[in-house]
Amino acid sequence: MQALWMVLAAFFFASMGVCVKLASAHFNTAEIVLYRGLVGLLLMGAVLWLRGTAFRSPVPGMHAWRCLVGTLALGAWFYAISQLPLATAMTLNYMSGVWIAAFVVGGAVLYGASSVQGPLLATVLAGFVGVLLMLRPTIEQNQVFAGLVGLLSGIATALAYVQVTALGKAGEPEERTVFYFAAGSALAGLLALAFTGTSTWHWPSALWLLPIGVLATLGQWCMTRAYSKGSTLVVASLQYTGIVFAAFYSLAVFGDQLSATAWLGMALIVASGVAATVLRLRAIPNTPAEDH
Repeated sequence: MQALWMVLAAFFFASMGVCVKLASAHFNTAEIVLYRGLVGLLLMGAVLWLRGTAFRSPVPGMHAWRCLVGTLALGAWFYAISQLPLATAMTLNYMSGVWIAAFVVGGAVLYGASSVQGPLLATVLAGFVGVLLMLRPTIEQNQVFAGLVGLLSGIATALAYVQVTALGKAGEPEERTVFYFAAGSALAGLLALAFTGTSTWHWPSALWLLPIGVLATLGQWCMTRAYSKGSTLVVASLQYTGIVFAAFYSLAVFGDQLSATAWLGMALIVASGVAATVLRLRAIPNTPAEDH
């Protein structure tokens, strides 16, 4: 039952992606990050108050680092969604599982491990092959930068989940973790506006900003609950249903056309992500899975 929270989270994140793509026609990335954070701040603040959970955390530094890498991931992801087909941007973000496997392999090499796990290394290489297959047929020449930003979102997401795992082990309530991330998102968006400026509000297009915050917060909450209560392996595998939801939205809502090669690349990334999670948990049980 707990693993189903991840399916629900994946649906919320994919639905949020639709709203981000629609809102990006009228607002810049900094504005979307700001309002996503403000809505989440209000929602999770109310949850903390109703549950009687203290707002003050004994580990503020851990939250600060989580917010730093998390907002970087969020901003990069939102920008990629605005510039690329939704399924492509979602898949690049879901590369986080492969990146964590790459960190594990890189750490083993850096610290002189006697042997690098061949199967784990193979999943990392397979994931990157999947990226090449997916991006080459679906990204136009003027979208290369957006593709690189999408890859960056996956790296930052991997780093963010390492910190989410650490916060859970430190005993932080899931609602407080989500609350502080929303606060960090709002602050980062506000600071970024100093460089990007603001857009002219047009009604009813501005209404897309509200569901972005609601869906993102619900997705974060469900994801945090899934990882804290469910089997890590099952949850990490089910999170890839988000790519399925995003692919459906890409076809049904935006009319995006993905070639057979692109679909093959997406499937390879999903398979490598699941395989990497299995291998990591067998070799190093405490390594994290994925976050968004």
